[in-house]
Amino acid sequence: MTQELLTTLFGWMAVLNIAVLLFSTLMIVLLQEWAVTVHGRMFQMEPPEVRRAYFRYLANYKILTLIFCIIPWLALKLM
Repeated sequence: MTQELLTTLFGWMAVLNIAVLLFSTLMIVLLQEWAVTVHGRMFQMEPPEVRRAYFRYLANYKILTLIFCIIPWLALKLM
């Protein structure tokens, strides 16, 4: 694989992961009460626990996207 190909790959991976992160964030913000009710029943969790789980999910997804997509793309761009 060439450096250009890897740079393109990591760039598109970053774009797609950021899009999923934004979509997830929007859905959690806009449909929070409905989602908390559904997921609370599905996993036998109280509403505050579900909200904490959402926050952890978004935080972890953001960190993983940064580490595995954006940082490698940036490193390849700087080479």
